[in-house]
Amino acid sequence: MNRQEFLDQYLVDRRQTDSSKWDGMKEKFGEEDLLPMWIADMEFKTCDAITAALTERCKHGVFGYSMVPESYYKAYSDWMDQRYSFPLKKDWVRFSTGCVTGIAWMIHAYTQPGDACMILTPVYYPFHNVVTNNNRRLVTVDLHYEHGYFTMDYEAIEKAIIENDVKMFVQCSPHNPAGRVWDEEELDQVLAICEKHHVLVVSDEIHQDLVIADKKFIPAAAVSNGRYRDIIVTLSSASKTFNLATLLHSHIIITNDELRARYDQFASGLNRTEVSIMGMLATQAGYEAGSEWLSHVLDTIRDNYIYLKEILNQELPEVTVCELEGTYLAFLDMRGYLSPDEVQHFIQKQCHLAVDYGEWFGANFKGFIRLNLATDPKFVRQAAEIIIEMIKNKKNS
Repeated sequence: MNRQEFLDQYLVDRRQTDSSKWDGMKEKFGEEDLLPMWIADMEFKTCDAITAALTERCKHGVFGYSMVPESYYKAYSDWMDQRYSFPLKKDWVRFSTGCVTGIAWMIHAYTQPGDACMILTPVYYPFHNVVTNNNRRLVTVDLHYEHGYFTMDYEAIEKAIIENDVKMFVQCSPHNPAGRVWDEEELDQVLAICEKHHVLVVSDEIHQDLVIADKKFIPAAAVSNGRYRDIIVTLSSASKTFNLATLLHSHIIITNDELRARYDQFASGLNRTEVSIMGMLATQAGYEAGSEWLSHVLDTIRDNYIYLKEILNQELPEVTVCELEGTYLAFLDMRGYLSPDEVQHFIQKQCHLAVDYGEWFGANFKGFIRLNLATDPKFVRQAAEIIIEMIKNKKNS
């Protein structure tokens, strides 16, 4: 299947389907006539194996309380082993309805009200809210930014940990919206700091399968041959990989026996249901038979990113398109042409785009925008063309 055949088969019109991205713009932005490039889900139908598994279950017609079969654990472990050399043991795995929910549970399981939790900004804005909404102190450390590339500031990280007595570090890997797939050496340095100061690391790795650069994703628990496993809880899900967000199924991986026992004690007090049968079936089918579909999705994201970077570099060289190694979310620095205070009005009112704004991810990143590239290439072209046209008109006025 070539690129166009993939697009013809899997692209779908999501308008009038109760899509938050397409049908929820009025509530978020105050108007509907915008091109939605914001929420991180895709315009691609999921892979055929997932649709078939869900269809078969629907035909069966019973959605009662269900167990997790051994075949599920095997499919998940095989996926992690074959792609990341990190086979999983069944005993390590627990389930949640989503990674942000998982973060909230970890905060309650391992910290106390008033404890400090650290994040590296700019970062997915629910990371901010899940800390503060659960009565913990939010400690933010900006990533170092230079020429469209983000790196960790280890000195600032360690200083913040010491000064704030940080108990938990919520890591984003790959990083949204910075687009980084952290090298093992980078992860080794930040994890060593956390180990030194007895900081628990909750590593959100939901974008692990969405790497478009010539980089290798390294699970935090696999860094340095698993040296840091005893201070790490990993959160992951196939929801980004296979476009399954509202099937509400994600993983909690705890390799350390004591940490797992503490989590189980906390979880025993929750009013929980069993796993989502549809989410579990979809995830297993994706892990067993979704690789080819995923490779086509990654090719499309990569092509969209290359187009966006090249056309903006050519037409608007002062717009910085940050390096996108992983995720499908491009982060653009608009400050070469626009003041930070005018970006939001310009993008929404003149370009008629619905995007995520930099200040949502971190206070010091006003003037950036985030664009979703897991979509029809024509929408990426439209977004690029209108930004180019409107900035050139502004310059010439």
